[in-house]
Amino acid sequence: MKRIFDFMAALLGLIILFPLFLISAIAVKLGDGGPVFFGQWRTGLGGKPFRMWKFRSMRVQPDSLGPAITIGTDSRITAMGHFLRKTKLDELPQLWNVLLGEMSFVGPRPEVQRYTDKYSPVQKRVLQLLPGITDPASFAFYNEAEILGGVNDPEAYYLQTLMPEKIRINLEYAEKSGMVSDLVVIVLTVLRPLGIRINLFSMLRLTPPSH
Repeated sequence: MKRIFDFMAALLGLIILFPLFLISAIAVKLGDGGPVFFGQWRTGLGGKPFRMWKFRSMRVQPDSLGPAITIGTDSRITAMGHFLRKTKLDELPQLWNVLLGEMSFVGPRPEVQRYTDKYSPVQKRVLQLLPGITDPASFAFYNEAEILGGVNDPEAYYLQTLMPEKIRINLEYAEKSGMVSDLVVIVLTVLRPLGIRINLFSMLRLTPPSH
């Protein structure tokens, strides 16, 4: 049922949101003349790599330059990119990943391989779950860039503190999740950029983050 919902909802979303896709694409192109889309290789179900798509929000540069995480007011982010990230419109192209079955609407946010290579045997259990556009951990660390911008070694803090906590939350959610809880996560994800905040952890009876 989840796959049927993902496919139908992604197809419908691509059709209905096409005007928004077009406006966003034009805005990105006019911003600095660079590519509209950014595809980054992430680790998917079973450890299989796939290319996750976004509207480009950063300056064009090799992936090897800078960390794989966004830190504070990252200088790599373009003017249009700040707006796309704040409204989460940069994530819209991932509807294509959902349509292809590489992602779900709700599932652990996929990481780059250099991070998943550091997973412990227990943490690797999260790779048995289909990655998603949104997940409960995204609510816990909605201001992740600001958190990382306030520490001395952002990448080390992410790997040692935030990433393990994200995995814990997603593994706990996977044991309790169903279509109803997934719909709750989707609706609250859409409402969050509008400033509407509801305690997702209390609603779904999940252990809140310890950090």
